This record gives sequence, structure tokens and C-alpha cells, in this order.
Amino acid sequence: MLDAIVPDWPAPPNVRALSTTRRGGRSGGPYDSFNLGDHVGDDAAAVAANRALLGERMPAAPCWLKQVHGTRCIDADACEPGSEADAGFSRSGRRACAVLTADCLPLLLCDEAGSVVAAAHAGWRGLVAGVIEATVAAMQRPGSALLAWLGPAIGPRAFEVGDEVRAAFTAADSAARDAFVPHGSGKWLCDLHALARLRLHKLGVQRIHADASCTFEDRARFYSYRRDGVTGRTASLIWLES
Repeated sequence: MLDAIVPDWPAPPNVRALSTTRRGGRSGGPYDSFNLGDHVGDDAAAVAANRALLGERMPAAPCWLKQVHGTRCIDADACEPGSEADAGFSRSGRRACAVLTADCLPLLLCDEAGSVVAAAHAGWRGLVAGVIEATVAAMQRPGSALLAWLGPAIGPRAFEVGDEVRAAFTAADSAARDAFVPHGSGKWLCDLHALARLRLHKLGVQRIHADASCTFEDRARFYSYRRDGVTGRTASLIWLES
């Protein structure tokens, strides 16, 4: 049976969202069991079966992206399978916006009127490059009208980065220094949720909700590329119901 996290946030009733875990699917080996990534070496038939199981929970087919740690946000209603982008938005109930992660931060957004939704893949590279800013811009709604949900990602006790990562964020905004804790010579523990909140606040998004689960620490529920290397991907999805 599909195991999924349903965001706890005051989204409009026609906005639906979920974030999968690694449990309840057909994949074996290091991908066990609900891997939704078709680019990680898993058996293609198992991935297809898992995506079909997910589809049973949704009235709209997901727009599966080819994620490249960039900032492009595309219209999910018009996207072709495998479109290169790291975020998608939708103003209809025809397609679901979807992002795949295994430590990176999944970000879901909707407006208070329930007229537009979006999903973004926000690892540190995408965050510092501006994927959140690009996604909010594509939604064409002021930040004050938006709600955000931050999904499970590698947590601040597990995400070790180098000086270059901290420097990239603090060069853009000195306030980002608060999201880094020293962890040995030239190393820092990085809080992806805090960095995302900082950028959302600067865009005027104040209503931010989150699931603070750490993908690295919770092996039973989540894939983690940092922990395992060869592993699967979970999906975070959002769509509009007509």
C-alpha cells in the first residue's frame, strides 16, 4: 500500500498535494521499494509499476521533469515528458506538478484562491541560483498571496558542505550565514529549510509550513543520495481538482 505524506497546511480545498516515501512499491535492491526515478538504474518495469500505483491516487497525470539543478520553471499543463526543468506550475487540473528528490528540498506552492500551484526541486545549487524566485515569478501572483510547504530533505544535522557553498549563499544575502554551523575546518552544517524560508520571506511569502523529516537520518522512510549513493527517488506532487 502506498505510504505518503499529506502536507499539513491550510491550502484551498481544491488544492491537493502529497509527498511519497520509499515504502509500498515494487522495486527491489537498493531502490526498495517505491522508487519513482527512471534515471537511477532501477528496473524500468518496476518504476513503471510504481508510477502506475501513484497514478491510482491522482486524477491528474504528473509532469515528470528531467531535473538538472537549475532554475527553469515550466507550465506543467503543456510540458512534454522529460522536459528539462527543475520546477513546474499549473493553472488547470489537467496535470500535476511533480519533483523527484533524495535529499534535495521539495517545495510546493499554491495561491490562496486555489488558482495556481507549483512544485520546485530545491537542492543547494538550485536554491542559490534562484529556483524559488523563478517559480514564484512563473506563478504570476504576489508572494503575500502564496502558501508554501517545505517537504522532507536532508536535515541540518546531516548536510555537511564546504566553504564554497556557504560563500555562495552569503554573497547573495548576508543573512544566510545563520543557516550554517561550523563543523570542522572548512566544513559547515547547512540548513536547507532555513535557506528556503529566507528566500521565500524576501519574496513576501510569509505562510510557510513544513515537514522537518530528515531523509538522511530516516532510512526506513526515505531515500538519501548522500547516505547511500545508489538509491531511489521520492516524489512531491501538487495539483488542482476541478
